[in-house]
Amino acid sequence: MPARPFILRETTWKTIKETDYTLAILPWGATEAHNYHLPFGTDIMESDYIAAESAKIAWEAGARVIVLPTVPFGVNTGQMDIKLTINMNPTTQSAILRDVVDSLSGQGIRKLVLLNSHGGNDFRQMVREIQLRNPEMFICTINWWQIVDQKKYFDEADDHAGEMETSVMLNIAPDLVLPLSEAGDGKARSFKVSGLRERWVWTPRLWTKVTEDTGVGNPKRATPEKGLGYLKAATEKIGGFLKELALADVNDLYE
Repeated sequence: MPARPFILRETTWKTIKETDYTLAILPWGATEAHNYHLPFGTDIMESDYIAAESAKIAWEAGARVIVLPTVPFGVNTGQMDIKLTINMNPTTQSAILRDVVDSLSGQGIRKLVLLNSHGGNDFRQMVREIQLRNPEMFICTINWWQIVDQKKYFDEADDHAGEMETSVMLNIAPDLVLPLSEAGDGKARSFKVSGLRERWVWTPRLWTKVTEDTGVGNPKRATPEKGLGYLKAATEKIGGFLKELALADVNDLYE
């Protein structure tokens, strides 16, 4: 496969030196269990794929964007009793993000999109702090699974490793998905306290107290066809945004 000039890990210095990149995309995943049937690297592979497909759309429309290597670890403080789950604390994430921003800013790339693939990651307060420190930078964050209404594509809601995520992985890495007969049903326990149960009060969930199979959402109705439609809708929307942002004047964003 020829190198894609919008994927940094595939691109040579010769190409980079000759290309006026204006926007960088930093995919950010996690390393954690996804029910019994999906691999630990599910969030990494999803962010890799979605960033690449979205960047391809923007590139082919004339935007000079570049996808940075994916950060493979996320905030998993509630899953530390699950073997080989790797936690990266928010303070560590913030330090990494500051270094990436300093590198890009010094090289004249002043737009950064964080493409998040893990529900435990929340970059908004980091963006506020880092952008204050680097006012020349425009930084934004996207949770890719929130872009397209799941109800249009799937029968059951998916919180983690359910119908949506399984359908997506049946497209991205089908050889790594075990038969659905081996998956758990993703049944989750709710909080007893009403405010927490109704989700207007928040606290981190202790994962092994919530679910026996590490999934939250039933994957049994997942199909590659559902995942393909959902991925296409999501990447087209992100790709359009990347093109628009790459060409935008960040000092004139308001109507």
